[in-house]
Amino acid sequence: MTASAPIAAPGSASAASAVAFRRLSEGSFLPVIIVVGALIAIWYGFTVYLNTPWQIDTYQRAGTTWTATDLIRDTMAQERPVLPAPHQVVAELWKTTMEVRPTSNRSLLKHAWITLSSTLLGFAIGTTLGILLAVGIVHNRAMDKSVMPWVIASQTIPILAVAPMIIVVLNAVGLSGLLPKALISTYLSFFPVVVGMVKGFRSPETIQLDLMRTYNASGAQTFFKLRWPAALPFLFTSMKVAVAISLVGAIVGELPTGAVAGLGARLLAGSYYGQTVQIWAALFMAAALAAILVALVGLAQRLVMARMGARP
Repeated sequence: MTASAPIAAPGSASAASAVAFRRLSEGSFLPVIIVVGALIAIWYGFTVYLNTPWQIDTYQRAGTTWTATDLIRDTMAQERPVLPAPHQVVAELWKTTMEVRPTSNRSLLKHAWITLSSTLLGFAIGTTLGILLAVGIVHNRAMDKSVMPWVIASQTIPILAVAPMIIVVLNAVGLSGLLPKALISTYLSFFPVVVGMVKGFRSPETIQLDLMRTYNASGAQTFFKLRWPAALPFLFTSMKVAVAISLVGAIVGELPTGAVAGLGARLLAGSYYGQTVQIWAALFMAAALAAILVALVGLAQRLVMARMGARP
């Protein structure tokens, strides 16, 4: 007669661990941790691979004997690596956010705020412009046939080609500073709002529009009581795309101006002086800023939709 495996008693530490692991595996937290861990491991692998040639050359010129352990350690501690290690980027982020004053020119928080200000202004202008164009396209057949193709065609022009022209033209008429960068953000952010809102305004079914006509509703009443509520989910989805791409526009707008402040300026300075760790730190700050902005739009969406009685 074989002995059966012991069963963890309810309330024991092993049972609690099993329940916690099962809950983690059923949610999205554990898969995310696994993917992030795999990406970090791959990143470390490429750090060693890409930085190895320069490190071996350094050993040979110095006549230093080395081992594989020395090579791996030194490739992840270079001052100007081809690819910085994750811990180098984290250390640079900590140093430029926590160890310097927020008003210092070395502070990433200051540069992020400068880029954020032009991002928000461009996003506000782009969202407003996109909604107004969508209203005109939906309610005017001539605008639908004439404006919509141009809206689509405008996005086929590379922003890197448009940005210097916008900067030069606006500087010629005396406009500089925040507005030119904001207009580049506007150029990128209005498109998803136009497309999304046109789809949203046209989402009500024919029977719903016929019902509004039966009630003898005016065009304004139909718009505000039917089309606008129906388009709100499309608006917030479009705004999530628009706010992220608006940040890209603000950073691109800082590149041709030779700006001395902003995340784009940090990227330029890092490329000029070969400070790859600084470049990656600025990139991660931009990614974090975009994630926060998208999360704020998502929070606004949940609050508005809950106010309207939508189910979570």
